[in-house]
Amino acid sequence: MTMQIVLATRNLHKAQELERILNEQNLEIEILTIDKFPNAPDVPETEDTFEGNALLKAVALSKYTGLPAIADDSGICIDALGGSPGVLSARWSGATENVDQANLNLVLEQMEAITEDKRGAQFVCAAVAVFPDGRQLISRGTVDGQITRAPKGTHGFGYDPIFQPNGLTKTTAEMSASEKDSISHRGLALRDLASQLRKAIS
Repeated sequence: MTMQIVLATRNLHKAQELERILNEQNLEIEILTIDKFPNAPDVPETEDTFEGNALLKAVALSKYTGLPAIADDSGICIDALGGSPGVLSARWSGATENVDQANLNLVLEQMEAITEDKRGAQFVCAAVAVFPDGRQLISRGTVDGQITRAPKGTHGFGYDPIFQPNGLTKTTAEMSASEKDSISHRGLALRDLASQLRKAIS
């Protein structure tokens, strides 16, 4: 019997990425997006760790739906900014419109005077699965890279246009979906989570 699992995100780009990566893992699950539950609660991300915020969302949605729930919290941690934006990545600029662009512009402004050798950064993703019986699975993926001086590429979302993974010559916004999935923080976290899920539901 196929198990239904609901994704705890209202971000369409993220839901598509989560669904795409999970579908590649050949799990016997049916993935439901949160739009199937229009009255599901919005959960404020009040924790100071990626894992904590992901668990808040997954626990709340699992309780609401009675189904297992998968959530992630992810962001960019920039060395020259002391690890910020970190868990505040999605709301770094405080903007309410064109949020991705506003966040990206603010980071570029904050990094303008930083020399090439100090532009290191990490994309981090914590992915979790929570079951109605209280079981929790937790995974983390990290990709090291550099902040570019200008946006490059039109794919992806968020900070993708200004993040160039170490050892590569293009940003994650210049990669195809399959290229990005193969090396991304979210891809790493979800593949590990899928391995844990396979054992949990077998």
